[in-house]
Amino acid sequence: MTERLDLPDAEWRGVSRKYAFVEVGGLLIVGVILAIATSIPTFVSGISWFAALPISLGIIFLINILLTPRRVRAIGYMLREDDLVFRRGLMFRRVVAVPYGRMQLVDINRGPLDRAVGLSELKFVTAAASTGVVIPGLPEQDAEELRDTLVALAESRRAGL
Repeated sequence: MTERLDLPDAEWRGVSRKYAFVEVGGLLIVGVILAIATSIPTFVSGISWFAALPISLGIIFLINILLTPRRVRAIGYMLREDDLVFRRGLMFRRVVAVPYGRMQLVDINRGPLDRAVGLSELKFVTAAASTGVVIPGLPEQDAEELRDTLVALAESRRAGL
């Protein structure tokens, strides 16, 4: 049985598997900071049940870290004749189709963890704020090629309006 959000005969392009390391690295950094911050009341007050908060946060972050590789595999995009389709999500799947002629801005971002493993994030925006799409975890060369392709397609589609 095919889900309604799946596109038949679609060739999805996934993001780099290295992106899982970027996500796990970010989760570890935030997790350690929050664990230290939420442990302070336990040590200051001496009340042992305050330790439930950092322990709970640790469990939540561990579950997130374990799900990260699957979440990264769920991210994909597809270039079609008239639009770009982007999908992400495990439980709550999001599928967005953005017509090339509606794209106003195509931007590449590289955070410190992304740069460390040679990845980029491609962001493109339309006039409607709700359709801004970010494709994370693209190798730098792929992101630049995709940006150039999208800009060329957007220009050709807008010229026909």
